Amino acid sequence: MLKNFTFILLCFFMAGNALAAQAPEFTLKTQAGESVSLSDYKGKPLVIHFWATWCPYCKKLQPGLTALHKKYHSQGLEILPISLWEDEGATPQDDLNSRGFKFKTLINGDEIHKQFGVVGTPTTFFISKTGEIVFKTSDSDPKSPALDKAVQLALK
Repeated sequence: MLKNFTFILLCFFMAGNALAAQAPEFTLKTQAGESVSLSDYKGKPLVIHFWATWCPYCKKLQPGLTALHKKYHSQGLEILPISLWEDEGATPQDDLNSRGFKFKTLINGDEIHKQFGVVGTPTTFFISKTGEIVFKTSDSDPKSPALDKAVQLALK
C-alpha cells in the first residue's frame, strides 16, 4: 500500500515538474576556453546540472548524476554541468576532476541562469532528445528515484 502511494506521489510530483518547454539555446566556455552550445547536444537526452564549487549539496548530488550517466550512457545520455556564482579564482573543472568526475563543465553560468529560471544550486534539468525540458529539480539526494524516472522521460 505504501509502495503504491509512493509511486503515485512520485508520478504526481514528476507531472507537476514536467515543463514541456524548449530548453533555451546558449553558448558558454569551458575552463580551457572551448565554446560549447546546447545545439552541440541536439538529438541526445541531456542532463544540465547548475552547480557551484562552494555548494555542498551539489557535491552530494554529483555521484548520483555519475551513476545515471553510467547506467544510461549507452542510450545516449549526456551530462553537462554548468558552474555559476563562483568566487574569483575558482576552477570548476579542476574541482570536478579532483573528485574523480570526468564531465566537461561549463563556466560563467551566471550569463544564462535566468533563461532557465535557476534561483539556487543545485538545479538540474532533464532535456529530451527533442530539446524539451521534461523535468527540473533542486533535489540533492543522489539516490532519489525521481532522478531515474526523469532520465527515462528524457530518453523517450
